[in-house]
Amino acid sequence: MSEHVLIERRGAVQVIRLNRPEKKNAITRAMYAAMAEALKRGDEDADVRCHVILGQKGAFSAGNDLADFLAVATGGEGGQEVYDFLLALAGAAKPLVSGVDGVAVGIGTTIHMHCDLTFATPTTVFSTPFVDLGLVPEAGSSLLAPAIMGQQRAFALLALGEGLPAADACAAGLVHRVVGAEALEEAVFAAAEALVAKPPEALKIARDLLRGPRDDVIARIREEAEHFRARLKSDEARAAFMAFMSRKAS
Repeated sequence: MSEHVLIERRGAVQVIRLNRPEKKNAITRAMYAAMAEALKRGDEDADVRCHVILGQKGAFSAGNDLADFLAVATGGEGGQEVYDFLLALAGAAKPLVSGVDGVAVGIGTTIHMHCDLTFATPTTVFSTPFVDLGLVPEAGSSLLAPAIMGQQRAFALLALGEGLPAADACAAGLVHRVVGAEALEEAVFAAAEALVAKPPEALKIARDLLRGPRDDVIARIREEAEHFRARLKSDEARAAFMAFMSRKAS
């Protein structure tokens, strides 16, 4: 497990909290592995009835840790932890509720496309600069985003790289409700507790009907992952990563 992912229980609710505030919750391979394991264990535990995913104040996640990306781009191997997490996320058997404040970049945006309810604060901006980094959409987002928000808005988010403020994300269907920063976790846990109080079998059937079969989503995750791995080693991605790291160092 990773020290940068905190796992706790609140009754029948399992809480997965990103805890790397000094890096705006940029997600490392170890963090992906910890989140994947938490989702799997929670699904297997009959006492867990709902998953909650949270970040920190001001930063849900700045996306993938670029140092990990750069290592792969310059000849290293890796990425299985990311893939394992995406499959656990897409296949989660119990409701997923998320809360977002501030920065939500890349996977920090696409993770919510798998959630049943997402709450965000007014200052939250969702963004996916995949193409700007020489990469492609991930987490099944190339399939899920058009279904959630329509083709053009999805293209603006995933290909153009245009940011999506919380109010627009709510209008687009990515977010259930926008609440004040001080009320975010209260709203998230209230929703989670309401789900926990439902008859579990009826809720499971209703959720499965609403989500539909996950085969297409998992197939798209695999297809995206193949492109993503290839793009990580591309000249375009290598140049984009090096330029980004140089800007950070200056």
